[in-house]
Amino acid sequence: MNHMYNLAIIGAGPAGIATAVESYMLGIRDIVLLEKDVNHNSTIRKYYKENKRVDKDWKGQKVELDGRIYFVDGTKETTLDFFDEIIANHSVELQTHSEVQSIVKKTDVHEKEYFEVSLGEKLINARYVVVTIGRMGKPNKPEYKIPSSLKKRVGYTLDGCLGNEKILVVGGGDSAIEYAVDLSVANDVSICYRRETFRRANPTNQRNIANAIAHKELNAVLGVNIDGVEDDDGRVKVLFNEIDAVTYDRVIYAIGGTTPSAFLASSGITEEDGRPVHDDNYETNIPGLFVAGDITQESGGSIALGLNHGYAIACFIQSKV
Repeated sequence: MNHMYNLAIIGAGPAGIATAVESYMLGIRDIVLLEKDVNHNSTIRKYYKENKRVDKDWKGQKVELDGRIYFVDGTKETTLDFFDEIIANHSVELQTHSEVQSIVKKTDVHEKEYFEVSLGEKLINARYVVVTIGRMGKPNKPEYKIPSSLKKRVGYTLDGCLGNEKILVVGGGDSAIEYAVDLSVANDVSICYRRETFRRANPTNQRNIANAIAHKELNAVLGVNIDGVEDDDGRVKVLFNEIDAVTYDRVIYAIGGTTPSAFLASSGITEEDGRPVHDDNYETNIPGLFVAGDITQESGGSIALGLNHGYAIACFIQSKV
C-alpha cells in the first residue's frame, strides 16, 4: 500500500491552505495539499487583476477569524505573499500539477477506513480528505456556443488583451466592473449586464463604474441580454436581444463560476441547491470526507470564511486522531 497520509486536501486556495496549516498547528502530521495548477491560489493569480483590492470583509460581510491565521485587507500581490509565507513557515507538503480524478472510500486489512485519491496514474491514500475546489476553477460560460474560430478573441480573464481594442465585458459583479474600468484606460470598452444596475458589486466598485460611465470613459449596455456571438471576419459579432448587433475585437466573460458538480457526484457527495450538503463541521454525507471554501458558499469569494472553514475542520479532525 502507498504511504498513508492523515489528511489530504484537494485545492490549494485559502480554505485548503488554512485546513493544512491549522491542522499542523494542532499537532496533525502527514498532511498533503494537492493543487492541479502550477502554484497555490490559482484563482487569485488568474482572475484578479493587478493590484486588485482583497478585503477580509468581502462585500461588506463582517467575519471574525476563528483560527490562528491572521488575515487582513490587502491587494492581490500582498495576499499571495501572505500565503507564500504561511506555507513556507509550516511543514505543508504542497504537490502541484496534481489534478484529482476521483475519491474512493476503502477499508484496509485492519478494517480501518481510508480514502484512495486518484491522480490518474498515481494514487494517494489518506484517512481524511477535504475538498476545497474553488468555483472559479470552472468559470461560468454562456449558454450559447462560441465558434472555435473565435477562441483567441473570447476569454474569461484579461489574458491576451493588447490595448487599443474595442472590447465588451459581460457581467455585473466585482470582477466584470474591475476588468471594464481597468481596460478602459487603453481601450474602447463597453460593459454588458442583463440587469439595470450593478447592485451585486461592492460599494467601491459601484462608485468606480458610475464615475467611469459619467465621464464617458466606457459605455454601459444595461438591461440587455446576449443571444449569441458570430465570427465577423476574425472579430466577434455580438447578437443582442433588445438592440442591434455590434462587432468587437474582444469579448471577456466575467459571469462567475460553478460548483464542480460532476466531480462531487463521482465522489458520492450529495448536493442540494447547487452546493454540497455538509454538517456544522463541514463533513459531507460520507464520514471523513469534508468540503470547504467557495463551493459551500452561496455566492463564494470570502477568503475569511474559507479560513474559518479550514480551522473548524482541523479542530474536528484533531479530536478524532
